[in-house]
Amino acid sequence: MTQTTRRRSGGSSLRLSPPDRSRPDGGKEPLSLLDRLRGWAAEGSGRSPGGAQGDPSGAPAPRRFRGFWWLLIAGLVLNWSFTSVVTARAPRAEIPYTFFTEQLDAGNVQDVYASADTIEGTFKMAVEHAPESGALPQIEAFSTQRPSFADDDLLATLEAHGVPVHAENPDAGAPLLVQLLLGFGPILLLVGLLVWFQRRSAAAASGSGLGGFGKSKATRYQPDGARRTTFADVAGIDDVENEVGEIVDFLKNSDRYRQVGARIPRGVLLSGPPGTGKTLLARAVAGEAGVPFFSISASEFIEAIVGVGASRVRDLFDQAKKVAPAIVFIDELDAIGRARGGGSFSSGGSDEREQTLNQILTEMDGFAGDEGVVVLAATNRPEILDPALLRPGRFDRRVAVSPPDLGGRLQILRVHTREVPLAADVDLGAVAAVTPGMVGADLANLVNEAALTAAKHRHERVTGADFGQALEKIVLGTVRGIVLSPEERVRTAYHESGHALLGMLTPGADPVRRVTIIPRGQALGVTVQTPEADRYGYSESYLRGRLAGALGGRAAEEAVFHDVTTGAENDLQQATQIARQMVGRWGMSRAVGPVAVLPPSGQEQPFGADGASPATRQLVDEEVRRLMEESYGEAVKTLRDNRERLDQLAQRLLERESLDEDEAYAAAGVARVSVPALASPAAR
Repeated sequence: MTQTTRRRSGGSSLRLSPPDRSRPDGGKEPLSLLDRLRGWAAEGSGRSPGGAQGDPSGAPAPRRFRGFWWLLIAGLVLNWSFTSVVTARAPRAEIPYTFFTEQLDAGNVQDVYASADTIEGTFKMAVEHAPESGALPQIEAFSTQRPSFADDDLLATLEAHGVPVHAENPDAGAPLLVQLLLGFGPILLLVGLLVWFQRRSAAAASGSGLGGFGKSKATRYQPDGARRTTFADVAGIDDVENEVGEIVDFLKNSDRYRQVGARIPRGVLLSGPPGTGKTLLARAVAGEAGVPFFSISASEFIEAIVGVGASRVRDLFDQAKKVAPAIVFIDELDAIGRARGGGSFSSGGSDEREQTLNQILTEMDGFAGDEGVVVLAATNRPEILDPALLRPGRFDRRVAVSPPDLGGRLQILRVHTREVPLAADVDLGAVAAVTPGMVGADLANLVNEAALTAAKHRHERVTGADFGQALEKIVLGTVRGIVLSPEERVRTAYHESGHALLGMLTPGADPVRRVTIIPRGQALGVTVQTPEADRYGYSESYLRGRLAGALGGRAAEEAVFHDVTTGAENDLQQATQIARQMVGRWGMSRAVGPVAVLPPSGQEQPFGADGASPATRQLVDEEVRRLMEESYGEAVKTLRDNRERLDQLAQRLLERESLDEDEAYAAAGVARVSVPALASPAAR
């Protein structure tokens, strides 16, 4: 956005194929957990892990089959052994019958359990007994055998001592059914789940094991009725509509293209800044063609289990082919489409993103040309995509979706205000003129904020003042409820007046749209400058004026107070960035010459690895310092020569706190031809 705002608060300021399992070294990549489980579950039905019928002359399926059953048997044995230990009886000490009768006479028997001549029970108190064969020294649970020749009346003795007698075995154990469930239940449940997952995957024909991990998460959009998105909902990017219009025409009239031997591009890559309408354009293509539309974000292919991403790619394209003609839209393609072999991928060929990318390449290259499936993809960073994606036969066509111009912004505003009641004072052309650099998403947000402001003020229609407040809130920030001291208000007024006056006096500078000393966001004051027309190139004189304007706040403080504050921190950062690009990227320095020292924007190298020598980088720094000092000197001189205008503007700003375009130029006494401006709220 070419709009410029000047802030003063701690220095704030802003301008507005099937997957190849082989590795590059010739080795084979180890199977993932997903592939192993899928293979085990598929062996019983004679299917390969990928879901295809096994080849009798291929891999040794019988050997894998036997291995699976040996593993199953080993699991059953371990399960049964564990259950036997858990359900085993507690040990009982074998004692002589005479020792038992002694303890009975002593009243130390708690209870007994009788089964034939075997007597088992527990003592009330543990007793010591050390027979010749090593029994337990301390006995609490015992077992003994009653001699067949014994003629004592044991039952009467037990009743006399109040010992309950039971006729069943206390350690008989759980019933057989319970033992079977404990012994074989877990392993049988695991096998059953595995078989169920396999059957479910086969029925869905998704080619994925583990019951849906490999199933695509794409959202299918079927254009019908009120939900249908068409080119009427897309505005401001007419040139892009013409590019993708061929896709619509092919999907509608594919026979006409085939008769002359033409082949529609298999893939169209939409690149551009966020919010320019790439996703909306893809939906409009599907709506115009009247075909199914599968939408998915590239990051949704990735999972922790290796192999799932490639499986989801296969499933997505299988679904699209079944309902062809169809459109597959992959958003944020750079999430998986980064160039391979660099630092963006993990070590080795087992990285999940690389496998997913390989599968996408295979699927796109595998099109015979008559499936009727067109792939649209969107990205904000086309420069980092893998070259294999961009070659002819995959993404044949690359379309740049740029921010809209003045006419495009006006069309976008008209689209978003179709259902918004507007007051008579709203001029959408003026709104479009003061929003250069805004994309479709920004303008949609502006319209919504204006409607929210109107509802807050109980307006029946959205007024120009509502649009003005909404734009201020978006660009400048929310008003902060702080009270500045008188000294701070005066410094802030002169700081912003310095920015504004230099913008008015510098030839070719962007017009001043608004000046305020009301704290917003992190700023204590803001000056807004926007061009009257969209700019696509910048002259050296214009950039020097930008430098002087950015340093105007600091220059005003020095010219008036002979002292500077920290309020120009962001102004210095912005000016330094402009000067460095003038010298190192745009060749606007005689000392450095027409040489590109700095890499293009977005391709900066870490640790200064830009190919420039230390001497060249030092020369760039010296030239940047020279430009900054010259611009700062010009700013101070201009403000001192126009001190009266500076004082008038600052005084008016202290009285009103906010000045719109006409008020600011009138207060400074600078003549300006008025152009349609955005309605603004009353001064506060």
